Amino acid sequence: MVDFLAENNLCGQAILRIVSCGNAIIAELLRLSEFIPGVFRLKDKADQQKYGDIIFDFSYFKGPETCEGKLEAKPELLDLDEEFRENNIEILTRFYLAFQSVHKYIVDLNRYLDDLNEGIYIQQTLETVLLNEDGKQLLCEALYLYGVMLLVIDQKIEGEVRERMLVSYYRYSAARSSADSNLDDICKLLRSTGYSSQPGAKRPPNYPESYFSRVPISETFISMVIGRLRSDDIYNQVSAYPLPEHRSTALATQAAMLYVILYFDPSILHTQQAKMREIVDKYFPDNWVISIYMGITVNLAEAWEPYKAAKTALNYTLDLSNVKEQASRYAAVTERVHTQVQQFLKEGCLREELVLDNIPKLLNCLRDCNVAIRWLMLHTADTACDPNNKRLRQIKDQILTDSRYNPRILFQLLLDTAQFEFILKEMFKQMLSEKQTKWENYKKEGSERMTELADVFSGVKPLTRVEKNENLQAWFREISKQIMSLNYDDSTAAGRKTVQLIQALEEVQEFHQLETNLQVCQFLADTRKFLHQMIRTINIKEEVLITMQIVGDLSYAWQLIDSFTSIMQESIRVSPSMVTKLRATFLKLASALDLPLLRINQANSPDLLSVSQYYSGELVSYVRKVLQIIPESMFTSLLKIIKLQTHDIIEVPTRLDKDKLRDYAQLGPRYEVAKLTHAISIFTEGILMMKTTLVGIIKVDPKQLLEDGIRKELVKRVALALHRGLIFNPRAKPSELMPKLKEMAATMDGFHRSFEYIQDYVNIYGLKIWQEEVSRIINYNVEQECNNFLRTKIQDWQSIYQSTHIPIPKFTPVDESVTFIGRLCREILRITDPKITCYIDQMNTWYDIKTHQEVTNSRLFSEIQDTLGTFGLNGLDRLLCFMIVKELQNFLSMFQKNILCDKTVQDTLKALMNAVSPLKGIIANSNKVYSAAIAKTQKIWTAYLDSIMKVGQMQILRRQITNELNYSCLFGDNLNIAILADIEAHYQNPSLPYPKEDNTLLYEITAYLEAAGIHNPLNKIYITTKCLPYFPTVNFLFLISQFPKLQYNRNLGVVCKRPADQIDWLPLVLGLLTLLKQFHSRYTEQFLALIGQFIRSTMEQCTSQKIPEMPADVVGALMFLEDYIRYTKLPRKVRRNSMSPICSAELFRGAKSWFMLWLHTSSLITHIYSGTWHHL
Repeated sequence: MVDFLAENNLCGQAILRIVSCGNAIIAELLRLSEFIPGVFRLKDKADQQKYGDIIFDFSYFKGPETCEGKLEAKPELLDLDEEFRENNIEILTRFYLAFQSVHKYIVDLNRYLDDLNEGIYIQQTLETVLLNEDGKQLLCEALYLYGVMLLVIDQKIEGEVRERMLVSYYRYSAARSSADSNLDDICKLLRSTGYSSQPGAKRPPNYPESYFSRVPISETFISMVIGRLRSDDIYNQVSAYPLPEHRSTALATQAAMLYVILYFDPSILHTQQAKMREIVDKYFPDNWVISIYMGITVNLAEAWEPYKAAKTALNYTLDLSNVKEQASRYAAVTERVHTQVQQFLKEGCLREELVLDNIPKLLNCLRDCNVAIRWLMLHTADTACDPNNKRLRQIKDQILTDSRYNPRILFQLLLDTAQFEFILKEMFKQMLSEKQTKWENYKKEGSERMTELADVFSGVKPLTRVEKNENLQAWFREISKQIMSLNYDDSTAAGRKTVQLIQALEEVQEFHQLETNLQVCQFLADTRKFLHQMIRTINIKEEVLITMQIVGDLSYAWQLIDSFTSIMQESIRVSPSMVTKLRATFLKLASALDLPLLRINQANSPDLLSVSQYYSGELVSYVRKVLQIIPESMFTSLLKIIKLQTHDIIEVPTRLDKDKLRDYAQLGPRYEVAKLTHAISIFTEGILMMKTTLVGIIKVDPKQLLEDGIRKELVKRVALALHRGLIFNPRAKPSELMPKLKEMAATMDGFHRSFEYIQDYVNIYGLKIWQEEVSRIINYNVEQECNNFLRTKIQDWQSIYQSTHIPIPKFTPVDESVTFIGRLCREILRITDPKITCYIDQMNTWYDIKTHQEVTNSRLFSEIQDTLGTFGLNGLDRLLCFMIVKELQNFLSMFQKNILCDKTVQDTLKALMNAVSPLKGIIANSNKVYSAAIAKTQKIWTAYLDSIMKVGQMQILRRQITNELNYSCLFGDNLNIAILADIEAHYQNPSLPYPKEDNTLLYEITAYLEAAGIHNPLNKIYITTKCLPYFPTVNFLFLISQFPKLQYNRNLGVVCKRPADQIDWLPLVLGLLTLLKQFHSRYTEQFLALIGQFIRSTMEQCTSQKIPEMPADVVGALMFLEDYIRYTKLPRKVRRNSMSPICSAELFRGAKSWFMLWLHTSSLITHIYSGTWHHL
C-alpha cells in the first residue's frame, strides 16, 4: 500500500496541507496579538471621546446608513475617519486575512471530509484513513487545531476588539462592494462570545461549545476522532515511557487534543458519565492542569465545572487525599532524582563506558526528572489557579504544602536535568557519528591480538616460557579470521557471534591452563575487552536519542518558564558562570518548536520560515530578557564607578609635591573602582562563556547578545533620564530651562564617560554604540512628536528607529507634548513668545518686553548641543519645521474663513485695489484711503498677527539652530561647490556626463546640509499653495495696520510702543517673509510694489502739506523693506524699484520735496545705523 504521506497520495497530502496551514495560522494569530492597535480597545476616556463616534462594533450592521449619516453630518468626524483609515488599514488588513484564514481552514476541512465521503479519493474513506497511523494523527490534529485557533483568538484578541476591527475593515476596504467576499461568514464565526481573559471574569454560559458550533462539522467525524483518542495511543508515546506511573505524561499530548475536541461534542461532557470516567481514568488520574498548545494551560477543575459528567468523573482525581498522595510522591521523586542527577554531573562521571553500560538507568532517571518537573510546574503555576475560586485555592495550597514546593529547588532541578540531557545527547550524537569507525577499529585490534597470540604459540617469537603448540596456534588464527569476518551491517548476527567468541576465549584460558602466563592472559583480556566494546558500540541506537527527545519535551513550559525569570537572573547575578547551564535550559525549551513545525516541514510549506522565525524569535527574546540582568548589573557598578571618579577621586596634577603624594593616592576609592571594574569584567566573561548557540533557526552569538544587552540598558537609562530631566514648570520664574539643560548635560556626560571607561573591559566600541543609540533615541522621540502633525502616523512597527531587541521605552505624556523633545521645544517657544519678549537680532538675545531683563540668548542652543548633541538640535529643527507647516496650514484655513468668506472684507479689498491701481502711480489723499481700508478690516488682524508672529518666532529659532550646527560642524561652502560641480560642468558643457543615479550623495545632500547647518531656513518651502485672491493686498494692509503700534529707536531699531500691544518686529518681518515665500514670486513683487506705493503716496501727501518730519509709518515701511531685502538676500535694486519715483510735474512740486523723498528712501538706513538722525 502507498505510504499515506507520500507525495503521490493525494488524500494524505490534502489533510497534511490543512494541518500544516493550521499550525501556521496559530503562529500568525499569536504574532498579531502583540500588535493590536490600542485605540480599538477604547479603554481610556481620551480614546472614547476622540474615536468613539468612528469605531463601531457589530451593532453597526443593524443600521449602517444611520452610522454613516452621522459621520457625514460632521466634516471634522469625516476628516478624523479618513485619517484613522490611512493609519490603520494596513494592520486591519493583516488581521482580516488572519481571521479569513481561520474560516477558510474549517471550510477546507469540511470540504475534505465531504470528498472522503463522496469517494473522491480512490480506496480511501474516513474509516480507512482513521485506521492508518499517519491518517488518524492528522485527522485528530486537524480538528484539534481548529479548536485551538478559536481559543487563541478569544484569549488573545477580545471579542469587542475583534468586532471593531472587522467593522472598520469592512468600512475602509473594498470588501463591502465585493460580491465574492465571505466577510459575513467570518463575522458570524468571530463575533464576540462574551469571554474575557481578565482574572476573575465570569465565564459566559455554554462557552466554548456554542462558539465551537458556529460552523457545523460532521458529527460522525467528531465521534470517530473522539473514539480514536479514547482508545488508541495514536503517537506511540507509551513506548518512551514504559513505567505505568508515567502513562498520563506519555499521553499528555493526546489528552490536550481530547480536551479541546470534547467541546465539539459537549453531550459527552454533560451526560455520558461512563465515557468521561474512562477518559479521566486513562488521561487524568493524577493530573488536572494541562497544556493545550505551546504553553497555554487549562485547569480542568475550573474548565469542567459546568459539565455534570466531566465534573463527577474528575472528583476522585481532585479528592484531597489523592492530591496529597500525588504531591507527596512527586516531592519524594524530586529529592531522589535530584541527588542522582547531581551525582551524574560530577566531573568525570559520564564517561563513554558508563553511559553505554547504563543506558536504561540513565533514561529512567531522565524520565523521572522530566515527569516530576512537568507535574510540579503545571500544578503550582499561578496562571492555572483562579485566586477567587476557593476550591482551586485549597487544592493549590495542599500541593504547595505536601510537595514541599520551593521554586528555587525546582529551577535547580530543571537546570541540572537540562544540563544532564544536553551532555547525554551530545555524547550519543558523537558516538552515533563515530559508531562504524570505532567498531571497525575494535574489530581490527581484536583480530590483531589473536594473530599475535598465534605467532607466540608457533615458537618463532621468543616469549618467556611459552612452548610451541600447533593446535593453539591454529585455533587462535581461526579466531582472528572469525573476528575479521564479523559484518557491521548485520548487527544482530554480529552481536550473537561476538558473544560466542568472548565465551570461547574464556574457555580456552580455563581449559589450557593459560592463566599461568600473564602475557597471554593480558592478550586474551584485551581481546575480550575489544569484543565487549564492539557489542556496546553496535548497541548504540538512534532510538535512544528519539526517546530522549520525547521525554525532554518542555513545550508545556513555553509560557510558565517566565515565572522563573527572577530566579534565573538572581542566580546569574550571584554567579555569572550560571549562563553555561542556562544555555542547556534554553536549548531544551527550543525543543518546543518541534510541535508546530513538524507538519509544516512535512508538507514542504513556504510557511516554515515564517513560523520558525516567530517561535525562534520569541525564544531568543526570552533569552535576552533573562540575560539582561548582566548589562543591568554592569551599569549598576558603572554608576558607582562614575560617582567615585567624579566626586571622590581627585585628579592628579601634572606637577605634585612629594609631601602631597599620599593625599592624591586615595588608595581606598581607587581600590573600590578596581573592584567594581573587576566585577564588570566577570559579568562579561559569564555571558561570553555561553558559546554561539542555534536557538530554533536563529544563531545567538554571545558577544552580540552582550552588546545588544548593553545597548538596551543604555537606551533604557538614557531615555528615562531625558524623560525625567526635561520636564518644565511653565509657572516657574525664571524659567527652569537653562538649569535643567545644564543638569541634563552633566548626566549625559556621566553616561558618555562611563562608556568611554567600560569599553576596553568588555571589548566593545563604546563611542560607536553611544552615538548610534543616542541618535536613535532622539530621532525616535522626534518622530513620535511629529506624529501629532501627521495625518498618516508612523507606528512603532513601521519606525526605522524602534527595535524589537533594543526597544526605546515610551512614557506617559505629562502635558500636551508626547515626548521630552516636544516639551523642550514648547518651553523654548514659551519663553521666547513674541507677545512677552523682544528679540534683538544684533545681540541674538531675547529681552522681557516689560522688565527689559534678558530672558535667554544664543547660548541656549550651545547648551542644547552639549546636552543632546547634533542629533538633538537636528531633531528640534525638524520639529519646528512641522510646527511651522501646521501654523501655515492653520493660517490658510483662517484666511479662507475670515477673508475669502467675508463679503464685507471682500468689498473693502476690491475697493482698495481699484483705488491703488496702477501700482506705479501715487494715490491722492492716501491717508484716507488706507485708514478706511484698515478700519473696515480691523477685526481680522488679531488672529492674523498671532499666526505671522508664531511663524516668525519659529524661523528665528531655526536660524539660531542652523548657526549653532554650522559653527560646531566647521564646514564651509566647499562641500556645496564640490558636489554641485559635476552638475554645473554638465550644463556649461553638455558633452560632459550628468551625475549617475548611483551617486546617492547628490540625492541625500539636503539632509546632510541641514545636519551641518549649511542652509537657510527662510528659503524653505513648507507647504504647497493655490492662488489666493487679494493675498498681497491683505498682507500689505496687515503690515501697515501694525505700524501705529511700532516706533523707531536709534539703539534698538523698530520696537513696540507699548508692552500691551504684544508685537515684536523681527518675528513680524520673518513671519511675513516666510508666508510670502510659500506663494508665487509675483505675489511678493505685488506686495513690495504696494509698500513702495504707500511710501511714495504718504511722502507726496507730507510734501504737499509741508510736513517737515518723515511719518513714523514711512520709517516702518522703509525698515521693513531694508530687513526684508537683508534676510531674503535680494539685490538692492528691488528696494529701489519698489519705490522708484515717477518724475512728473503732477507728482512732485519742487526740488525740495523730491530731495526729501530721495534722501529718506536712499539713505535712511545709513543714518539709522550710524546713529545720526536729521529732521529734514
